[in-house]
Amino acid sequence: MAMASTAIAGGGQVLNVSNPAVVRVRQLIGGTAEYSSDGWRRCWEEGVTPWDLGQPTPAVVDLVNSGTLPGGDHDGRATTVLVPGCGAGHDVVALSGAGRFVVGLDISEAAIHKARQRAAAAADGNSFDFVAADFFTWEPPDKFDIIFDYTFFCAFEPSMRPAWAKRIADLLKQDGELISLMYLAEGQEAGPPFNTAVVDYEEVLNPLGFVMNSIQDNEVAVQSRKGMEKMARWKRMANPTSLNSVGEMQTSP
Repeated sequence: MAMASTAIAGGGQVLNVSNPAVVRVRQLIGGTAEYSSDGWRRCWEEGVTPWDLGQPTPAVVDLVNSGTLPGGDHDGRATTVLVPGCGAGHDVVALSGAGRFVVGLDISEAAIHKARQRAAAAADGNSFDFVAADFFTWEPPDKFDIIFDYTFFCAFEPSMRPAWAKRIADLLKQDGELISLMYLAEGQEAGPPFNTAVVDYEEVLNPLGFVMNSIQDNEVAVQSRKGMEKMARWKRMANPTSLNSVGEMQTSP
């Protein structure tokens, strides 16, 4: 298996599958369980990247400004953040600084090259890094305090989702936090993005001890993604067997 890059966005709750960019991405990726780095590389080389906003995701900017993200400890150790499927790295740079060190990971060498080029002018280049590697096989020197997943999940064919969840658990510290900005595509006969619902996350994360502490609509989504996104924050319990099938969950009104 290979790591998918950031998933595709479109308008409305059901994508317009006649969109030439969506059609071309699906041709390049193949729409199957086995993802090749070559497909994602060709997307970047051909400029077929409809998921790339060309700027940080507004919800990420809001998250940073909310003051709810940890920013280092009393010993001066930075909070470490992983952004898998980081693409051009806009969100990596936005999340960095203020006591946070962020690693952007993508299987596409072309995406990582572009991310490094765009980030070169950032004010604090020492607070982030980019790595071209496979999410499923990459072995970092340390686990992370936070993992931020933005539409990475829905880029995978559904049979790959348990493996995604296991890898999230492997890469996250025991007391770490998963923040998932969910892209909830519906009505897809192929992908990426594949059909995704909140329960799809719960089904693979709850058995590994993850509990959704909060979930809310993404009110600042870009226009083409309005009504399709939710932000959820997850913590992992020490004893996964103590969870029920759904877990404790607090929802916003």
